Amino acid sequence: MSQAAPRSAGRAVAGAESTRRDVGFAQSLRRVLPTLGKHAVLLAVSVVFLVPFYWMIVSALKDNAQIFDPSPSWWPNPVHWDNFRKALDYPGFPYLRLLWNSIFYSGAVTIGTVLSCAAVGYGFAKLRFPGRDVLFAITLATLMIPPIVTFIPTYILFAKAQLTGTYAPMIIPKFFGDAFYIFMLRQFFRGIPSELSDAARIDGAGEFRIFWEIMLPLVRPALVVVAVFSILYTWQDFFGPLIYLQDQMKYPLSLGLFAFRSQRTMEWALIMTASTLTVLPLIVVFLFTQRYFLRGVAMTGLKG
Repeated sequence: MSQAAPRSAGRAVAGAESTRRDVGFAQSLRRVLPTLGKHAVLLAVSVVFLVPFYWMIVSALKDNAQIFDPSPSWWPNPVHWDNFRKALDYPGFPYLRLLWNSIFYSGAVTIGTVLSCAAVGYGFAKLRFPGRDVLFAITLATLMIPPIVTFIPTYILFAKAQLTGTYAPMIIPKFFGDAFYIFMLRQFFRGIPSELSDAARIDGAGEFRIFWEIMLPLVRPALVVVAVFSILYTWQDFFGPLIYLQDQMKYPLSLGLFAFRSQRTMEWALIMTASTLTVLPLIVVFLFTQRYFLRGVAMTGLKG
C-alpha cells in the first residue's frame, strides 16, 4: 500500500500535466489557425492577381510558336530578349516619345488634382462659411453623374476654344478638383487637431500659410495616395486621348499600344513586350511610393 500510493499520485500528476499541455496546444492552435487562414486567403488572392502579370512578362520573352504551344511552359526556352529591341525599334511604336507624352499628361493631371483637391478639401474641413455643408453635399452629388453626360458639353466648349488636338481639354478640368479626392482629403484634414491652425493664427499666420506650411506636410501620405491614384487612372486613360488627339506623335502609351496592336495583329510576342514596357513605369512609381501610399491608405481609413 505504501508503494502504490506514490505511484498513483505520480500518475495523477503526469495526467494533469498532459492535460495542461493538451489544453495549451489547443489554445495555441485556435490562435494560430485564423492567422494561417487569413494568410492563405491573401496568398491565393495574390496569386490570382500576379499570374496574369507574370504570364505577360513571360510571353514577352517568347516567340509566337512558344506562346501558342499546346503545352505552355512557365518559362521560355530559349529566352527572346531581342523582342524588346524589336518593339523599341518599331517605327509605329516610338516608345520614348509615347513615354514622354504619358509622363507629361499624367504629371500635369496629378499636379492639378492634388493641388485643387487639397485646397478644396481643406476649405470644407477647416474653414467656416455660410453654405459650406450644402456646397459639400452638391460636390458629393456630382459623383452620381456619369462622365459621358458632361463629356459632350466639355468637348464642345474646348472645340470652340480651338484647343482640341492638344492635352489642354484633359488637363485643365483637373485643376478644378475631383469630388472623390476632395471627399477623401476632407476626411483626412478633419482628423488634424484644430488647435494647430488656431495657434498659427494667433502667431499671425494667414490662411494660405497655414494650409501650405502646416496642413499639407501633415497630410503628405494622403496626398501620395491621391497622386498614385491619379497617375494610375491617367496612365491607362484611353477614351480622352482617343477623342481629343489626332496627331500620333502626341499619343500617350495607352493609345500608342492600341495603334501598335492594330499594326501587329499576329505578333503576340511583340504585343506582350509592348504591354510590359507600358506597365513598367507604373511598377517603378509604386515601388518608390509604396511606403507613403500604404500609410496613407491606412490612415485615411481611420479618419472621420
